[in-house]
Amino acid sequence: MRPPWLNDIKWNADGLVPVVAQEAGSGRVLMVAWMNRDALAETAASGRAVYWSRSRKKLWRKGEESGHAQAVLEIRLDCDADVLLLTVEQAGGIACHTGRHSCFFRRLDKEQWVTTDPVLQDPARIYQGGGHD
Repeated sequence: MRPPWLNDIKWNADGLVPVVAQEAGSGRVLMVAWMNRDALAETAASGRAVYWSRSRKKLWRKGEESGHAQAVLEIRLDCDADVLLLTVEQAGGIACHTGRHSCFFRRLDKEQWVTTDPVLQDPARIYQGGGHD
């Protein structure tokens, strides 16, 4: 049985809610993903981030392939009840499937996108199976 507090969230037409993962300590936004009810319930129960993969149509347990799991310290719901904010500790210092610390590694500078963050680990070495988590 799902926890009743899940009903307080305004899920979109696909039964999803956007989730921002923010790093504890630095406050840096690491990534944005989606959760369905099962993903959020498992995240709350386990203390590890579980998302919904829209492309694979299945639960995505962050770090299941890469080892770069996210320990969830806090879950917050915004004022409109339609966005979640997770405060996380990022294992391995890599949140992005490109091998970078954050998915937000490009900055607009004079009408062009500039890469600001280095690749910390080659994605081909992280994801032996060719996918990403």
